[in-house]
Amino acid sequence: MLSKAQTWLSVLLLHLMEPCLFAKGRLNVLFIIADDLRPTLGCYSDPVVKSPNIDQLASKSTVFYNAYAQQAVCGPSRTSFLTSRRPDTTKLYDFNSYWRVSAGNYTTLPQHFKSNGYTTLSVGKVFHPGIASNHTDDYPYSWSVPPYHPPSFSYEKRKVCKNKDGTLHSNLLCPVNVSEMPLRTLPDLENAEEAIRLLKLMKDTGNPFFLAVGFYKPHIPFRIPQEYLKLYPIENMTLAPDPDVPKKLPDVAYNPWTDIRKREDVKALNLSFPYGPIPKDFQLRIRQHYFASVSYVDAQVGKVLQALDDLDLSKETIVVFTSDHGWSLGEHGEWAKYSNFDVATRVPLIVYKPGVTSPLPRPGEKTFSYVDVFENTQEQFGEGYEVHSMVELVDIFPTLASVAGLPLLHHCPVPSFKVQLCTEGFNLARMLGRQEWTINHQAYAYSQYPRPSDTIQQNSDLPDLADIRVMGYSLRSNDYRYTLWVSFDPVHFLANLTDIHAGELYVLSEDPGQDNNIFDEFTRSLVLLKLGAQPQWTESLKQHLMYFSAASKTKWTL
Repeated sequence: MLSKAQTWLSVLLLHLMEPCLFAKGRLNVLFIIADDLRPTLGCYSDPVVKSPNIDQLASKSTVFYNAYAQQAVCGPSRTSFLTSRRPDTTKLYDFNSYWRVSAGNYTTLPQHFKSNGYTTLSVGKVFHPGIASNHTDDYPYSWSVPPYHPPSFSYEKRKVCKNKDGTLHSNLLCPVNVSEMPLRTLPDLENAEEAIRLLKLMKDTGNPFFLAVGFYKPHIPFRIPQEYLKLYPIENMTLAPDPDVPKKLPDVAYNPWTDIRKREDVKALNLSFPYGPIPKDFQLRIRQHYFASVSYVDAQVGKVLQALDDLDLSKETIVVFTSDHGWSLGEHGEWAKYSNFDVATRVPLIVYKPGVTSPLPRPGEKTFSYVDVFENTQEQFGEGYEVHSMVELVDIFPTLASVAGLPLLHHCPVPSFKVQLCTEGFNLARMLGRQEWTINHQAYAYSQYPRPSDTIQQNSDLPDLADIRVMGYSLRSNDYRYTLWVSFDPVHFLANLTDIHAGELYVLSEDPGQDNNIFDEFTRSLVLLKLGAQPQWTESLKQHLMYFSAASKTKWTL
């Protein structure tokens, strides 16, 4: 009887024996996805976080400073960027449906590479598990072999967090001695090891590969090796610059961070619902643990990148690093994701293409040398190419297809439910390896978030489809964020823009933290003079107001 590992290897070897001559000579792809990672990285000018390995990657890549997720929650976001369709097209706003059944038989990013002769491999959290990916991570459509999931992940939500008295709990804050953990390891340590093993295997075959590696952190609980906390002494931690709920924030826009409240250490705080607040000393500890989790992920990314170098694959492999969405760290009195604010929707997006974003390495020269954050805390890297214009996660699919030389994707018609292969994003390939001298003020990123009610409820963070009654459509330009909260019919997937429940408008030149909502002032035309002082974007905002107004004459069919 073959073991599970032997069966997996047999399937892979059979796949590698298939003819795929048309893919020879093409660049490989290493697609790295963090979970719940906002751009708290040195390469994004964060002054606190230590992320030397990702910074090193960025120094040899194109760094998109303003990249945004289409919905700030794992399942909908991952389904969106892996199909290059927005949530209104995937019809997924929660975790409870599979797009091939509920929306359309859409071709995915790895599936496109697989159909063009690549061996496609998945490690860790790439698709969201469960119904959202048919309980198979979309295998066999997207992957050449069954995806790998680390065995130690089954302990992620169990009582393995040790309190000072030695008792075990399921806490939010969970620094651990790895040697004391079940299986004596952690999921992302296993993910890095498996990714390196697959790189070695693919190196020997010579077949082009698409390897997606999904790290679980900094997603909660913060179950990480305890030594990473030493990088962030609690006395050096500070609160968010805007820790209070804005006075003019509509209730429908607020997320009450219920997933955090369920953890035993947070329950013990006896916080009031929905606003809390969390005690300041505990806020500092949350921020400390989040930053430590980022450094922990950075180390795993560094191991995989060094393996790419050691195997002499960095000169023939495209590398993409991103996240599914951001995470609030106390801004606006909010925690976690589940909103349309920048802290929840903005993500890192870094793209490396050998010979384009960085010169090809000379013989014996290293591209990605592992940096031990505990020994090289002062390591400095140069800047890569910077793009500050708005881009979106739905842009990744058409961009990667173009950069790898695969057939280009056409833009999706409306509606596109019956079109298997198309994109609702844009090809960013022309931006790689070029310095952006002028920001495109006509570029926009769109995000959305569903709510069950105008008032804050226990299920406000993540309502089931049947409970959604309001949808917040949000537009982000370089100059403003504009959001409309409108009625939504979950049976027919219809948004009615004639029924505006609330709105938000933030002028970023004066309010970069998005704390002063001037939507009511704007609708009363009291702020037009102020807007007139911004001619580079006033006209574009007016155009979007007209767009919403035109759409509101009838129900907007999604």
